[in-house]
Amino acid sequence: MYQYIRFGTYVNIFNTVIPLFLQRVLLLVASDVDALCACKILQALFQCDHVQYTLVPVSGWQELETAFLEHKDQIKLLVKQGDDLDVPAYDDIFRDEEDEEDDSGDESDVSEPSEKRRRFEEDVIERTMKRRQRREWEARRVLCSFILSFCFSLIKSAMVMFDLAWIMSKDLNDMLWWAIVGLTDQWVQDKITQMKYVTDIGILQRHVSRHNHRNEDEENSLSIDCMRIAFEYDLRLALYQHWSLYESLCNTSYTSASLKLWSVQGQKRLQEFLADMGRATKMGLEMKDLRVQTFSIHFGFKNKFSASDIVYATASLMENIEKEGPETTNFIKALDSLSRGNLDKLHQGLDLAKKQLRAIQQTVASCICTNLVISQGPFLYCSLMEGTPDVKLFSKPVSLCLLSKYLLKSFVCSTRNKRCKLLPLIMAAPMDVEQGTVIMVGIPPETESSDKKNFFGRAFEKAADSTNSRTLHNHFDMSIIELKTEDRSKFLDALISLLS
Repeated sequence: MYQYIRFGTYVNIFNTVIPLFLQRVLLLVASDVDALCACKILQALFQCDHVQYTLVPVSGWQELETAFLEHKDQIKLLVKQGDDLDVPAYDDIFRDEEDEEDDSGDESDVSEPSEKRRRFEEDVIERTMKRRQRREWEARRVLCSFILSFCFSLIKSAMVMFDLAWIMSKDLNDMLWWAIVGLTDQWVQDKITQMKYVTDIGILQRHVSRHNHRNEDEENSLSIDCMRIAFEYDLRLALYQHWSLYESLCNTSYTSASLKLWSVQGQKRLQEFLADMGRATKMGLEMKDLRVQTFSIHFGFKNKFSASDIVYATASLMENIEKEGPETTNFIKALDSLSRGNLDKLHQGLDLAKKQLRAIQQTVASCICTNLVISQGPFLYCSLMEGTPDVKLFSKPVSLCLLSKYLLKSFVCSTRNKRCKLLPLIMAAPMDVEQGTVIMVGIPPETESSDKKNFFGRAFEKAADSTNSRTLHNHFDMSIIELKTEDRSKFLDALISLLS
C-alpha cells in the first residue's frame, strides 16, 4: 500500500514516525532542482529506515493526476490537511493527571504492605503505558499534518527535508549539500530575495561547520573518495571554474547586462575590463554584486564544484531537448547527477549548461538589438518566433524563465524610459508547432525592493476565463501557462485591460 508525502510543509516530526507508520511510499516529484534535492534527502531517510518507496516524476498537474489514477487502487491513505485520519481527540483517550480522581482515600482500610506494593506497581505500569500512548498519539497527530495528496516543490523544499533529517538526528553531509543546492536553485531562479538567501546561508553555514570540522593543516585530510563542503565568498560568474573567464563574463546575466555586451561599445568595455582587472567600478560594475556568499564541494583531490555549478548542470539535464529514451530519462539523469558517484553525468550537465547560457545570451542580444521588447502599457512583452536560433530550448519552463529574467535585466540596463524600468515582463515562445501552442511566462519587475511575489498566475486565469482562450494551466508555477497561438491576441488584450 502506498502513502503520499508532500515536500512543502514543515513538520516537527519524531524519530519514530517514518518507521512506525510508513511501510511503502509513493513519491511524486516535480521537475525542478530544489524538488530533486528534497527527493534525494528523503530517499536517504527512507534507506536509513528500510522504507520501500516508488518514485514517479511529474512535470505538471496532468501527470500528477495520471500517476494518482494509475496507483489509486494501491493507496491506503490519501488525505488533505484538516481531514480526519482516524485519530481520536486527545481528551477522548487521556485525561490530565491533575483531573484524575484520587480514590485512594476511599480505600484507607487497605493497609497490607503487599497490597500497597501491588497497587503501586500497577499504577507505575499504567502511567508508563499512558506516556507511551501519548507519544504515539502525538506522532500520529503530527503525521496528519505531514501526509498530503501530492509531493512537489513549493518553497525551500530541500531545506525543509534537511530540517526533518536534522530533527531526526539522521542528517549527513550529503544531505546538507543537497539542501545547499536546493537553496541555491531558489536564488538562481530568483524565487527568494537576497536578504532571505543570506539569512538561510547563515543557517546552513552552522551545519557546514558542524559536519566539516577537519583541521585544514592536518595531513591527508582529503582522501580520494571523500567529500568536504566549504563556505566561501565567490565570484558571481556562471560556471567560471569550468569555462574561460571571457566566456563566463559574456554569459553571466549581471556582467552582460551591466556592460551591455550586445553592443559594439559593450564589447569594448569588456576588453577594457579584462585589461584593467581589479577596477570593476570603472566599468559600472559593483564589486559587492560580483561577490556572493556560497558553498563549494570537494570530491577527493581535484573535483571542486560550486553550488551554482550543480544548479545549472542539473537543470540543463532535466530540460535536455535531445531525446535519449523515455520521458523520465532526463529526470533520472538529473537525479543521478546529484550523487558524488556520478561525476560523468554532472560533467555532461555542465556541457549542456554552457550551451544553454550561450543560447540565452545570444537570444537576449538579438531581442535587444531588434527591439523585440515592446511596452504594452502595464507590462513589457516579447515573443520569440518559430525559426529563431535555439528556440526549441525555450519551450521548457526553466530555460524560458532564465531567458526572461536575463532579458528583463538587460532591457532595464539598456532603456532610457524610466517607466519601462518599473514594468514586469511577459514572454512567449513556441512550444508545439504541430499543436499550435506557445508557452508564456510572467516575470515581476526588476527592482531591488521586489519581494519576488508573482501575481501573473491569477491574472492569466482571469484573462483566459474572460476571453474563453484555450489555455492549459499545467505547471506547478502558475505564472507559466500554455496557450493556443490563435488565441494569443485576445488573451493579451484581456491582460492589458485587466492590469491597466
